[in-house]
Amino acid sequence: KQWYQRRVRGVDVNRSTLQHNTNPNVFAIGDCNSCPTGKTAAKVAAESGVLYGNIQRVMKGREVMSGYDGYTSCPLTVGDDKLVLAEFGYDGAILETFPIDQAKPSGLNYWLKKEIM
Repeated sequence: KQWYQRRVRGVDVNRSTLQHNTNPNVFAIGDCNSCPTGKTAAKVAAESGVLYGNIQRVMKGREVMSGYDGYTSCPLTVGDDKLVLAEFGYDGAILETFPIDQAKPSGLNYWLKKEIM
């Protein structure tokens, strides 16, 4: 297999640093990496900060740092104008970003998805 392939799917990266497991100058984010998470825009947004920091570190000859916790977000419409925003990380860890109980269907979450996302 080529260096950019993996049996599971995607570029074979360390799930915390996003750096390739055998080619240290290669990083991957989003749908193309092998991280065991949902393929969402929220995932890419969370990964991008880790990617930026680690590329800067590599370019300065320093070690990469762990940082990506598997964050992803899935808006689930559960009724008329109601939505549950499921935010989680690796191993099902709950990683909510809003100060409300997101397990309850919410008109606010629906509005956020419809108007902002």
